Amino acid sequence: MHPNRNDIAETPIPTRHYFILITVVIVAGMNQGLLLPLLTMMLEQTGISSGVNGLNAAALYVGIFATMFWIEKPVRRFGYRPVIVGGMLIVCAALILFPIFPYFWVWLLLRAAVGVGDSGLHYATQLWIVSSSPADRRGRYISLYGMAYGAGFSIGPLGINLLGFGQSAPFLAAAALSLVSLMLVLRLRSGFPPSVQAGEKAAASYPAVFRLAWFALLTSLLYGYMESSLNSSFPVYGLRAGLSDTWISLLLPAVGIGSLMLQLPLGIWSDRWGRRPVLMVSGLFGGAAFLAVPFLEGGSPYLLLVLFALAGGAVGSFYTLGLAYAADVVPRSVLPRTNVIASVLFSVGSILGPNIGGFSMQYVSLHSMFYWLGGAFVLFALLGLMYRPAAVDPTRKLPA
Repeated sequence: MHPNRNDIAETPIPTRHYFILITVVIVAGMNQGLLLPLLTMMLEQTGISSGVNGLNAAALYVGIFATMFWIEKPVRRFGYRPVIVGGMLIVCAALILFPIFPYFWVWLLLRAAVGVGDSGLHYATQLWIVSSSPADRRGRYISLYGMAYGAGFSIGPLGINLLGFGQSAPFLAAAALSLVSLMLVLRLRSGFPPSVQAGEKAAASYPAVFRLAWFALLTSLLYGYMESSLNSSFPVYGLRAGLSDTWISLLLPAVGIGSLMLQLPLGIWSDRWGRRPVLMVSGLFGGAAFLAVPFLEGGSPYLLLVLFALAGGAVGSFYTLGLAYAADVVPRSVLPRTNVIASVLFSVGSILGPNIGGFSMQYVSLHSMFYWLGGAFVLFALLGLMYRPAAVDPTRKLPA
């Protein structure tokens, strides 16, 4: 066992190293933002049905979900940097292989591999940032992480314009950027998460960690549910509600823009006033904005644009702020397990979103997806009144 793991893990991350990790996250976001529409378009041009095309796209999330069941062990054994490097190498290899083997089943496997690589990369970077950030600046640090990913994801689709230089061009450009960021990561000194002591192992089980930080961890479930529900079910809602294709294409980015605008301010406010009250107020405002959407049917789409931006600004930081809050209320030694639970809950929410939204619109009412969304966030805000963490000392040991 590494003799100084706990010391390394608890040493604040240098500013230069932090910005290298942020650069990695931007590039990872660009890769994902590029691959989702690019591969869908290329498969569509081959005549593949939309259902089968969606199945191919789902392979990415299958890879992300499956990774969460084993990623903690290599991070504990090898440290943060090797896992980040391994994830980046997997993504780079897949980016190079996509244009070489343009076949459905190969792309299915490569998309799953990208999910594995991205999942490992994000898990290690999130954990490194959260566990190494000073408590009084943790909110803004993890918020910048969220902004970096969102900005990269928004820029990524612009790479589709490189198709004019050949079908390989977008993939090779993305691979080149990934290799540059990989070179930067190799300059970092690695760190390790703190080890769980023998007497803490029973209390450090996944159920015990969830009981300790359930309110903070529910943010991951809600964020995944919101993101997937809007991206998959809102276009159907918009068409049935009489919105034009143009307005549908404008309303969804409004959520992301709102999130980017308020991500850092919410992180700073959570450092100043506490994460629980900021999450409760954000959930209340976001829930109210979603609940108001059905009442604007047939009204001005500009008002819908404002509502979507407000909702995105209010709850678009839920995942990152939830991670920061969880780091406040659990011992450092169980942060790896906390991040695993958050990622699994995000995946569960991502799977539930399209199913609840789609079936409720089919069998309940057209507006039901917004009633579910708004109600979930309002309920979360009310649950915050019940949540009282045992303590907020992340260096303490778990009860035996």
